[in-house]
Amino acid sequence: MGTVTDGAPKGAVRGAVRGAVTRVNGPLVEVEGLAGAAMFELVGLGPHRLPGEVIALRGDRATVQAYEYTGGLAPGDPAERRGAPLSALLGPHLLGGVFDGLLRPFAGRGMWLDPEAPPTVEETRSWRFRPLVREGSATAAGTPIGSVEREGSPPYLILSPGGEVSAIRPAGECPAGVPLAVAGGAEVTAERRQPVRQALAYAARLDEPVPLTTGQRVIDLLLPVSLGGTVAVPGGFGTGKTVLLQQIAKWCDADIVVYVGCGERGNEMADVVGEFGRLTDPRGGGRLSERTVVIANTSNMPIMAREASVYTGVTVAEHFRDMGYDVVLVADSTSRWAEALRELGSRGGALPAEEGYPADLASALAAFYERAGRVTTLGGATGSVTIIGAVSPPGGDLTEPVTALTQRFVRSQWTLDRDLAYARHYPAVSWEGSFARDADALMAATSGGPRRRALVADLLGEADHLAATAELVGAGALPAHERVILLAGRLLRQGLLQQSALSPADAFCRPERTALLADALLAVVDRCRSLVEQGVPVARIEERDFSPLLRAKEAPEEEIAALRHAVLRELEETR
Repeated sequence: MGTVTDGAPKGAVRGAVRGAVTRVNGPLVEVEGLAGAAMFELVGLGPHRLPGEVIALRGDRATVQAYEYTGGLAPGDPAERRGAPLSALLGPHLLGGVFDGLLRPFAGRGMWLDPEAPPTVEETRSWRFRPLVREGSATAAGTPIGSVEREGSPPYLILSPGGEVSAIRPAGECPAGVPLAVAGGAEVTAERRQPVRQALAYAARLDEPVPLTTGQRVIDLLLPVSLGGTVAVPGGFGTGKTVLLQQIAKWCDADIVVYVGCGERGNEMADVVGEFGRLTDPRGGGRLSERTVVIANTSNMPIMAREASVYTGVTVAEHFRDMGYDVVLVADSTSRWAEALRELGSRGGALPAEEGYPADLASALAAFYERAGRVTTLGGATGSVTIIGAVSPPGGDLTEPVTALTQRFVRSQWTLDRDLAYARHYPAVSWEGSFARDADALMAATSGGPRRRALVADLLGEADHLAATAELVGAGALPAHERVILLAGRLLRQGLLQQSALSPADAFCRPERTALLADALLAVVDRCRSLVEQGVPVARIEERDFSPLLRAKEAPEEEIAALRHAVLRELEETR
């Protein structure tokens, strides 16, 4: 593959035009003498050729945002055009790897990246190639002509640029970077470079909603998301945002997971990488990390690489989508990305909008979330990119600009509630403050799904409303039927929506199991209501032991029905 120093594609013009640094302001660098430079073109800064990107042009003067620490860079240092935009090196090495915001691998490089470091073992490995077509075959653009196979990972498909396959390597080991085939007169390798700010093409966008199973009951039942959907997860500090996103990355039924740690703490990213490496993948039996790409741009790394990391992540996701895979991109958090845009704008003298954010923040968020979708690829396969973006509003203020603007561009929002988190109710997803615009269409495909969801949501809403009254006058002063609703809310919260990420039996819940638990709890609530209507004192119902039903979420699936009947029989004894 060669040394990855600046993300410039092979064959790009190197050193064609040289200029000189005239001003350095943190990551913002002004350069003169770059005649012919284009917007978003890569520039090498200083003797170490630090990568930067042109973000403004005035004649032959260019303003460049540097993606590395600029300490030591001084006026008069050389700068050179690279003749290409910021691009990501895509290839089989991505699966199971950990990379920085420019998609440079961490493995073997120590704590800090060195732009001049020699290639690592990870970058010079060989691949086990298997051809899928024969010489002379006619192929359309985007169709697989071969695959690279690694134990525990989904097959990495080599896609044709289109045309007749005039040559193809036989099955076996082959070094990275060598041509695997010749199609349409062009050499095809396992690796290629793709500009990260340019969305990959597809044949058609599919509108039919298909649910993405997350394994989290509160989401799959009340706030479902579709393959190719977009989700915002706003929540203040301590509400369990990172744990929820990690749970979804571990257990969702996507083929590939791209986890972008954008400006988060280093210990959290270390936990993600370590846990993914230890967990067994329930889909393939290997390590979960083998179908995961981690892009780590922590809070102590260069801030402008944080700005690039979300585009790098979605480009990687689109790359695997084009192979026909369902990909989930987790971005934690988009607030840190927006803060990088704000810092760059303030250093460049841009006119600030609300709370100092740049005026084009809404456009940047829209462009990012627009790259999600379920599509028919150029090769005729079906793939998807689902984007789940965390939002970290300062002080938990959900009216701040990043949260408010993000709500305009997503199909779902899972708002994390501080009160639920402080009550140790996890996942602390607020069923009142969240929304899922595709819920009706997604639940319609399941037997009894719409009715089940409506009943649970109505009971929770009524219970929350009555809880405020009960705090003022006491639950004992409420009518019997309202006390039953309070009981129903408690049973649904504790027996259905509360879920332990640390429990091997409860960390993941299949939709069928979720339906069994919900139906069991709703049946018990209906029986309680019926008994009250028959004149049974509500206090006698409240005194009954419901703990077997509350523990059903950790019981074997075949025992849930028996636990339900046992509680119903005990309720009959209150007559």
